[in-house]
Order: sequence, then structure tokens, then C-alpha cells
Amino acid sequence: MTTDTDSGSTPQSPTEPLYIDGKDHLDDVVTEHDVVLVDFFADWCGPCKMLEPVLDDLASATDATIAKVDVDQHQQLAGAYGVRGVPTLVLFADGEQVEQHTGALPADRLQTLVENYSE
Repeated sequence: MTTDTDSGSTPQSPTEPLYIDGKDHLDDVVTEHDVVLVDFFADWCGPCKMLEPVLDDLASATDATIAKVDVDQHQQLAGAYGVRGVPTLVLFADGEQVEQHTGALPADRLQTLVENYSE
């Protein structure tokens, strides 16, 4: 039996991307963390592979939580967010969607985007 202990504070952001296993998991991550950058990706997508090390670095260098959603495994979830191309990046701040970008963004632009909502 597992029990959740809630100290009442926001959990610290993971230093590695979290792989999302469904809508409920994504909702929980967005609710639990102040700033969440969701990467809707596909294994066969070249730009997604180029973005992966950038997101890994962002996860360890910022207070944002990086979440990854495989669009082939979670087509309904991708559809719910209007994902029409990969990679699509969706940024949440305080539980609300605040930005959405299709295509790979440069590392400095992603860092600035996250920091705008982290401070």
C-alpha cells in the first residue's frame, strides 16, 4: 500500500523530462508544478530528436518541469491540444496553458520562454 504525504508545498521540479502516460497523468503534472513545458513528440520525427538534448538541459537548468507526450501512443491527448505537427511545445503556468508553439525552437528562446513564467 502506498500513501501520499503532502507537505503543502509545490514539489520540486524534476531534473529530467517526465514521460506522460495519459490525460490524467498530464493533468496531475500540470497541477502539481508551477511551470510545465510539454513536448508533444514522435520517435520518427527528426526535429523532435534534435530538440531532445535541449529539453534535457532545460529540465536540469530551470525550475520548469519538462513533460513529454508521444503523439503515436497518445493520439487523443495530442488531438485535445490541437497538435497538428511535431514537435509541438505547450507551456503551462500555474495550471493554465499560456503558450503553444509548433516546431523546434532554439535553446535560448526556450530558456527565455520558460523563465518569463518562472519568475
